[in-house]
Amino acid sequence: MIQLYYHPGNASLAPHMLLEEIGAPFELVFVDRANAAHKSPAYLKLNPNGQIPVLVDGDFVLYESAAICLHLADQFPRARLVPPLQSAERAHCYQWLFWCTNTLQAMLMHYFYGERLVDEGNAEAAAQVKKHAEARISAMLELLDRQLASHRGDWLLGPDFSAVDPYVLMLCRWTRNFSRPARDLPHTGPYLQRMLARPAVQRAFATERLSTPLV
Repeated sequence: MIQLYYHPGNASLAPHMLLEEIGAPFELVFVDRANAAHKSPAYLKLNPNGQIPVLVDGDFVLYESAAICLHLADQFPRARLVPPLQSAERAHCYQWLFWCTNTLQAMLMHYFYGERLVDEGNAEAAAQVKKHAEARISAMLELLDRQLASHRGDWLLGPDFSAVDPYVLMLCRWTRNFSRPARDLPHTGPYLQRMLARPAVQRAFATERLSTPLV
């Protein structure tokens, strides 16, 4: 059975939602971040980066949330979570998923962990990193909103739900305490509500016991 090593609300949330969408049997394995379980020798054997999530399927081990999402989409083609190979739609799916993880998520990490980029104890510099990161994230969310406005479909890529959508929901959720969260954008707000209405998303949020505001 597939195992997903997770912590509530972390980068494991996107593959968790996808597993719920797919409907195949899986097991969640809680990683206790409060006690640094993700830095334990046992966990580091699975992911030497000491980050969440990890997917384990028998002898197969995979980390990096975006890679896990693509793997699940390919492993369960009947769920139709990615467009056909060699299509322009498939290329755009890659584009947006990689944008999510390499651009938006990377800047969110600077926002939440600005102290990692400055000298130890330099709270003023860390606050500056956080401030500038939020400004850059705001511009990125505007780009996301323009993508949603560019077509008449309900989902990021158009009329068809894809593996990118849970990833976008996860990252937008991380902005929920910003001065201008993703939910306040004119096209992103309704999109996030459509995502929250999906039964698979509701099951994942309920299982992880995520508190309000959900986005």
